Amino acid sequence: MTDTLTPLIRDFLEWIASAPRPYAEVMEAWRTSCPRLTIWEDAVDRGFVVVTDAGQELMVGLTQAGREFLEQRGRQTTASCRTSAYATRAVFDATSLLRLRS
Repeated sequence: MTDTLTPLIRDFLEWIASAPRPYAEVMEAWRTSCPRLTIWEDAVDRGFVVVTDAGQELMVGLTQAGREFLEQRGRQTTASCRTSAYATRAVFDATSLLRLRS
């Protein structure tokens, strides 16, 4: 991971850490077609986020690796991120979800 993107990835993960976010909201806020700003893609590739099916919408939350990334950089993850904040029907690996949606 390049040093240039690390602060942006940290910001993205901190945003997710505050509360699981709807997938559509994450895509609207963080997805880009710019090859130099691949924040969502880098977080997925590193296994920092997980996408879950919460019934009527997909939700994005942190994985253990995402929490560790924040903690290694002196950031705290909220208690709600350490436990399941919502009931899920199925858990998807975010990389697999990207393949399904493309």
